[in-house]
Amino acid sequence: MPRRRFYLLALLALVCVIAAGGALRTLLAGLPSTHSLDEYTPSLTTRIFDSTDELVAELSIEKRALLPLAKIPVDLQNAVLAIEDDRFFKHWGVSPRGILRSAAANFLAGRIAQGGSTITQQLSKQIFLTRERTIARKIREILLAVQIEREFSKQEILQLYLNQVYFGEGAYGVQSAARNYFGKEVSELKLAECALLAGVIRAPRGYSPFSHQDRARRRRATVLERMQSEGFINEKEKKEALATDVPLVKPLDTTIQAPYFVEHVRSRLERKYGTSSVWRGGMKVYTTLDLKMQRIAEEVMEKGLTEFDEKAAKDWEAKLKEDAAEAEEGVEVSTTLPKIQGAFVVMDVKTGAIRAMIGGRDSKFNRAVQAYRQPGSTFKPFVWAAALNAGMTGASLIEDNPLAFYFDGRDWRLLEGATDQYSIDLATAPFAESPDFKIWVPNDFDGKFMGVITLRKALALSRNIASINLINQIGPPLVVDIAHRAGIRSELEPVPALGLGSSVVSPLEMTSAFSTFANGGIYVQPYTVDRVEDSQGKELERYVPTEREAMSPQVAFLMTNLLKAVVAGGTGRYARFLQAKHPMAGKTGTSNDNRDLWFIGYTPDLVAGAWMGYDDFGSLGKKDWTGGSTVVPWWTAIMEQVLKDSPKRDFPIPPGISDKQTICADTGLLALPSCPRKVQDYFIEGTQPTQYCESDHSLPLALTVPGAPGAAALPSGSTSHALGGEDGLLPLPTESELDAQPETEEPNIIE
Repeated sequence: MPRRRFYLLALLALVCVIAAGGALRTLLAGLPSTHSLDEYTPSLTTRIFDSTDELVAELSIEKRALLPLAKIPVDLQNAVLAIEDDRFFKHWGVSPRGILRSAAANFLAGRIAQGGSTITQQLSKQIFLTRERTIARKIREILLAVQIEREFSKQEILQLYLNQVYFGEGAYGVQSAARNYFGKEVSELKLAECALLAGVIRAPRGYSPFSHQDRARRRRATVLERMQSEGFINEKEKKEALATDVPLVKPLDTTIQAPYFVEHVRSRLERKYGTSSVWRGGMKVYTTLDLKMQRIAEEVMEKGLTEFDEKAAKDWEAKLKEDAAEAEEGVEVSTTLPKIQGAFVVMDVKTGAIRAMIGGRDSKFNRAVQAYRQPGSTFKPFVWAAALNAGMTGASLIEDNPLAFYFDGRDWRLLEGATDQYSIDLATAPFAESPDFKIWVPNDFDGKFMGVITLRKALALSRNIASINLINQIGPPLVVDIAHRAGIRSELEPVPALGLGSSVVSPLEMTSAFSTFANGGIYVQPYTVDRVEDSQGKELERYVPTEREAMSPQVAFLMTNLLKAVVAGGTGRYARFLQAKHPMAGKTGTSNDNRDLWFIGYTPDLVAGAWMGYDDFGSLGKKDWTGGSTVVPWWTAIMEQVLKDSPKRDFPIPPGISDKQTICADTGLLALPSCPRKVQDYFIEGTQPTQYCESDHSLPLALTVPGAPGAAALPSGSTSHALGGEDGLLPLPTESELDAQPETEEPNIIE
């Protein structure tokens, strides 16, 4: 009988051993290799800095940074050890004493009141295991902890833990926690702050000082008490720390600064390095942004656009009330209008570095780079640049008299001899009933004509007819070519209406193209990122400026000189007071029916482009709401602050430019004392006038301008009577006016 019992017990023991071995084998088979810790890189935060290394934004799935143990304060290390694992340097990965103590505490409390996991166990669970609460997972946690202790030093384990552990509020690791709770670098933390962070680990949500201040304060006191009992601090240090207030409000979130710029940079980085590297790789991105300039621009532009919204609402309300009164009394009036949108870009003239970028209001759509709108008269400088490049000067004469184009079924052609509305009506009367006969009658904003004027005056006053005559004279392809070389990337249609802004462009490319004038004819590619480093500080890229000659320095200088007149006494004269302190040039623009308002201006160092309009391409309203009257004021307010500490510096005069000549402003010839209006102008050597003005200024100046080479094709599709001038177009004709004249077709143009 005893022998039989012995064999039975032996068999039972063998079965238990085999079962235990099988279970252990199963557990070990599913155990991940700890060798991966050698190369373990947790998800890190990519940080974006401005040009002065000020933090602009952080991109991360988990807010985290990876630091060596030497850069983590000793007080923080000790605080974590005291409250989470006071026998860390004595155990071999598992603390039987801790397990027994927590088991007893949990039994007495009737719930899980205390954890028995060591720091090594917590690390193994956080990196390798799930959060399920099963015996199998707990055994795996213990086995992994033992294995980690065998293969890594205590210092390495502690470093990994402090960079991995979750502190709440999306912060993983001590660096992100320091920023999240105190707005500091971890190296700047004081004892009280270290104790608070260590106390948060056990229950980040329950011990958060932002939602549970009393709990956080009591938990901090517990940590400090444990630190004192372990000999990490003395009584005096504990009392001083206890007297320190806990943070009640989360520090200002710096991740939303310059949102349009940051999104533009993020998109570029993802295309080059991939989404995972950007959001998990802990990159350091040093950009061209000037955060100070950006803040000024955001504040002033928002104020300007808000004021416009208020004016537009009042104007709309008054119009609706007037319409309602005429239609029926007691009609309810709605004043709901969409918010006006705007875009603003500042670039460094010499390097192409983008210093500020605003893409709109309350939207992720970046209108500075993604919105393609008609530029209005801001495109005219490229027509004038092509003319100067072809040998004309600012003193050359151009006609600002009525003209018309007709569509012969294939091309748009100049209607010869049609120099006034009467002759236009007379010439087109026989074809009035023909559905295939269409005419285009461009006009200016004021509905007037100035006769023969100089190119300088025509640009300063943004005369549409002069622009059309000029582009016909030099040929639209030359304008397209010089605009593309200057920096316009969009497709441009080579038609006479191009100089009025018929093709669509983005604010960034217009701003970039204007910088070519400011930079002596050298185009520099706009860019946003100076250099990128990986999480270890290895340089991944460094920007090298890209430039090319777009036009001669002489042509660029003469264009700048002409555009100075736009600010000094033309459509951009609101900025004239600023020009006195900082020499600058610029051009306004307004699109058809006031759908887009523009101003692009520049100094020798900075170029800034501004646009405003509605996303649905609706009219801004009043005819006198133009680029010059509406955009230039807030553009000027921004640049006044941006340039206030900049020295006064004029545009350098390149070789090959003659001394200033005193010119008759009416005839473009050398002025005599009898000339009533004189200007001083520059010329490329050899092109300056040599004849003196002998005109009778009491009579209108006459000039015959040769016709455009070949037939210029205009786009078809929209119908209207007249195109207007700076800034904008004449109103569309009434139905009765249309009935009284041949069908007209207006290219989709602006100003």
